[in-house]
Amino acid sequence: MSLTEQEISANKQRFINIIRDNVKRDGAEKLLEYLTDKSDFFIAPASTRFHGSYDGGLAQHSLNVYDCLKDYLSRERSREQYKMNYSEETIAISALLHDICKANVYVRGTRNVKNEQGVWEQVPTYFFEDNLPYGHGEKSVYMITGFMRLTREEAFAIRYHMGFSGCEEKNNVSKAFEMFPLAFALSTADMEASYFID
Repeated sequence: MSLTEQEISANKQRFINIIRDNVKRDGAEKLLEYLTDKSDFFIAPASTRFHGSYDGGLAQHSLNVYDCLKDYLSRERSREQYKMNYSEETIAISALLHDICKANVYVRGTRNVKNEQGVWEQVPTYFFEDNLPYGHGEKSVYMITGFMRLTREEAFAIRYHMGFSGCEEKNNVSKAFEMFPLAFALSTADMEASYFID
């Protein structure tokens, strides 16, 4: 899959609009300025070879997670039985910024693969080069808090959004999910977007 320049531009504008309409914290505008002027967030892929591994994939994935999280939290069971009632601000921050750690880490290159005729050829690819190797979810929290404060639940949700598929200590994931239901909801939305939409 690949996105057109128009789709990339539309995703960027939708992302910015959601942040500006919902996030009113000090520093939010500076964070948007960083994303638009000092990072490749809106044109970067979401991964090297898996979900969203195309130009604009990171912003597309972030928007998909936002839509999935909104849908999950709108369920009667989520609201009534699980008491997952979060503000639009918290939903936007958690979903749209959970993978901010992936900005400025993907580098274009080529790799050799065999084509259908069995002949080696070079194909474009991305390589992962992280100059701030601070982990994944924790790096996103670190980057966001350089611009604006997070609530404790937002920080834990972003930190543990990889759930049990990440490298985190499994007991910590369980405890975070028990203590902060938003972490479970964000992890669920991230998996739905990664496996079924991206």
